[in-house]
Amino acid sequence: MTISVHPITPDFAAEIGDLDLSRPVSETDLDAVKQAFWRYAVLIFPDQDLTPAMHVAFARHFGPVESDRVLDTKVTPHRLAPEFADISNLATDGRIWDGDSRQRAYKAGNRLWHTDSSFKYRPGLASLLYSSTIAPVGGHTEFADQRAAYDALPDAIKARLEGLVAEHSIATSRRKSGFAEFNADESKRLPPVPQVLARRIPESGRRSLYVASHAGRVFGMSEATGGALLEELIAHTTQRQFVYTHRWRPRDLVMWDNRCTMHRGTDFDDLRHVRDMRRVTVSDIANTCEQEGVPVPA
Repeated sequence: MTISVHPITPDFAAEIGDLDLSRPVSETDLDAVKQAFWRYAVLIFPDQDLTPAMHVAFARHFGPVESDRVLDTKVTPHRLAPEFADISNLATDGRIWDGDSRQRAYKAGNRLWHTDSSFKYRPGLASLLYSSTIAPVGGHTEFADQRAAYDALPDAIKARLEGLVAEHSIATSRRKSGFAEFNADESKRLPPVPQVLARRIPESGRRSLYVASHAGRVFGMSEATGGALLEELIAHTTQRQFVYTHRWRPRDLVMWDNRCTMHRGTDFDDLRHVRDMRRVTVSDIANTCEQEGVPVPA
């Protein structure tokens, strides 16, 4: 039996059935998953029993797995293996974090609209997030379709965006959420990087916006003008008609295309309820400027 694909909307987000990711995935099924991924950009695989090794093995079908950490593990220990981002409210001892936890302050930025690893020179291609324990209330994830948002722009704005480059930095988004306590090693590890504001997705040929809370300025524009443009594009992209909200169930695996979506987590009572998830992110083939043939600003 081949996989079944159940679209949530005609072109954005779909559930995948008849596929057990705890077993080796056949080439036929993997090709079908990839075709669905290129079309819908967000895929939900319900009721999956995945070990960490199985999770990573499936992710590797889409590219090299990231293993570098933003926070200094000597200062802020990491609870999971290097291949995983810890999308939880748990300390290393498995208990709910304290209200003044450094991890809690840093992860507040996940509630801003963003795309994973756009602050890295070679940004993220896909992320795969697996739920072990979900909050009984809240803790959803919202996804915005940057392809549909681009399609809806007036032609004059599309033309204006061609060749424009923004500077992305993890420090930019974290300042917006109130975290500015990177130590010297953390600051040196992830300097600002350039990324285009509009890009083409190779597998579908569709144009897409590429904006996120990590973007802080636009090269060739004043800080005020560039900042206003970024805010305008994010507000446009996150209109209701472009957004899918995922209400998590235990053992959901959700994967999304970082090249053409933004996402954010919604609030929950993180000092009361456990929300335990782990994420694997795979890298894109190159910086977006290189892919678009746009000169990288000095």
